[in-house]
Amino acid sequence: MLRVRNLEVVYDDVMLVLRGVSVTVPPGGVVALLGANGAGKTTLLRAITGLLDVHDGEVTKGAVTLDDEPVHHLRPAALVRRGICQVMEARRIFAELTVEENLRIGGHTSPSRIKPRLDDVFDLFPVLEQRRRRTAGYLSGGEQQMLAIGRALMAEPRYLLLDEPSLGLAPRLVEQVREIIMAINKRGTGILLVEQNATMALSIAGHGYVLETGRVVLDKPAAQLLADDDIREFYLGLGRKSFRDVKHYRRRKRWLS
Repeated sequence: MLRVRNLEVVYDDVMLVLRGVSVTVPPGGVVALLGANGAGKTTLLRAITGLLDVHDGEVTKGAVTLDDEPVHHLRPAALVRRGICQVMEARRIFAELTVEENLRIGGHTSPSRIKPRLDDVFDLFPVLEQRRRRTAGYLSGGEQQMLAIGRALMAEPRYLLLDEPSLGLAPRLVEQVREIIMAINKRGTGILLVEQNATMALSIAGHGYVLETGRVVLDKPAAQLLADDDIREFYLGLGRKSFRDVKHYRRRKRWLS
């Protein structure tokens, strides 16, 4: 079980970004994390994967635990070895390297397992096998996203954290990413999915959290969030008839009342 318990994160010793956040990702489950830009979603992922130091951030209260053992003090490489991997927003591949070189880098924590892992990734992403010797920077946006996910899978994660995997992709490719996430989850990998496309995220998640200004304001099964009037209105874009309705909209979200 991957748990975040009452987590507080501060940047530059002064900026409180997360305020008592608690999130649970069960083994083999899919959990969606929704929220507007600046809500703290990426900061939460950084706290889980040990990347806060790079951004002058630190955990000041609470803990991240894996199977009830605190892990938020560990370095990123140690967390990868424990089975927690992240696919960052905007893909972040090594553009000058080939597809296969990118994937091999993802398996560096256990070199003896690289060959069978490559076979697994190519089985999941046949297009990457076709382009294994192509320079990664020349792939399409969708192929680069597959490569970024495949590189993380090379570490055989128990928990995969995805930060906006559909960002900037055409609708057809968004559906493809959705199918990929479902296929990965069917293999037993737990997934924490940060997504602006709330409809896509909630359609495959078992549970969801809504983060606003560093706090969890809603915590419900995904099906209940999909049916929630505020979620439908503020995150799914449903319930308003025209641009004028949006421009002059006044109603506050219930959780801010």
